[in-house]
Amino acid sequence: MMGTERHESRRIDNQLRGRSGRQGDPGRSKFYLSLQDDMMRIFGPERMDSMLVKLGIEEGEAIVHPWLNRAIEKAQEKVEARNFEMRKHVLKYDDVMNDQRKVIFEQRREIMDLDDVAETVKGMGEDTCFHLIDSHCPPKTYPEQWNIEGLHVDVRRILSLDLPLAEWAGEEGIDRDKMTERLETALERHLAQKATHYGANVWRQVEKSLLLQIIDQEWKDHLGNLDYLRQAVNLRALAQRNPLNEYKTEAFSMFEAMLGHVRESVTQMLCHVELQRPEAPPEPQAPQQMNTRHDDPHTGRNLVDDGGHAGRVVNAGGTIAARQPAAQPDPNNPASWGRVARNAPCPCGSGKKYKHCHGVL
Repeated sequence: MMGTERHESRRIDNQLRGRSGRQGDPGRSKFYLSLQDDMMRIFGPERMDSMLVKLGIEEGEAIVHPWLNRAIEKAQEKVEARNFEMRKHVLKYDDVMNDQRKVIFEQRREIMDLDDVAETVKGMGEDTCFHLIDSHCPPKTYPEQWNIEGLHVDVRRILSLDLPLAEWAGEEGIDRDKMTERLETALERHLAQKATHYGANVWRQVEKSLLLQIIDQEWKDHLGNLDYLRQAVNLRALAQRNPLNEYKTEAFSMFEAMLGHVRESVTQMLCHVELQRPEAPPEPQAPQQMNTRHDDPHTGRNLVDDGGHAGRVVNAGGTIAARQPAAQPDPNNPASWGRVARNAPCPCGSGKKYKHCHGVL
């Protein structure tokens, strides 16, 4: 085997040497490489040029020396150590994502094993109500300082409830805990009405289905955001910050925000969802037969072909009279023939079938 360069990993070179022999033949291998290769130029020993001058090797002459082989192996060891550190560094980023994946998948498996997720949904609703009150009614503030208008807008948007929040805030002795308790009670009553309207079994299936769908969608979006963060966090090194530590901190904050958004989305979807029962399919109608009209070539009267039934005569007044077979048909008067089969001999006596004679359309 003849090679034109040495690879970054000694394992690859050894594999190539092993493939040079077959069926017991040890084979032979020889590598030809240039000192201008990237591996020798970047990772080679610094005193390579001075050593070549001491050896007295002229330009264009092949260099064969045990010291050179050791220098190449040392360069390969440096490349292998560098690649190992890179993989180890990348694995630390993956560990952050893997820890979050274990948490979200464990929670998802618990939900799938449950037949009734009412308690989980109830807890998410309570957390959502607490977050709404905490956002618009900061702690250690008076009711006059609360953002009641903003709270009313968010309650209608998320909980689909129109509550007298301004009247509650104007009551004597009102505080954040009482506001949160009333909001949770109104939400629980609203969801209980939906469960009663659609049926308890149907509503439990809706809760579980929506909960799993929202978790899956939020997790997919979170993975995309982590990829964007990983690409941008390396720039933190310019500010003398450790990119890995910055990634861990922001990834944890994003994970907490994702869980909060899951709770809010589940509550919002359940408060706004409306179920529609499938309508019964319409009953199939009997196929309608098309009636065609044509003029009798002998009588000039309109005949109606009703798709294989007996021919009918349309009178001048617009009434339809069934053609009755005549007792004594006159060969010269087609009106006296009555109904004649298409494959029967023509009553005129021509010897042809009726469909080829007077029965021609």
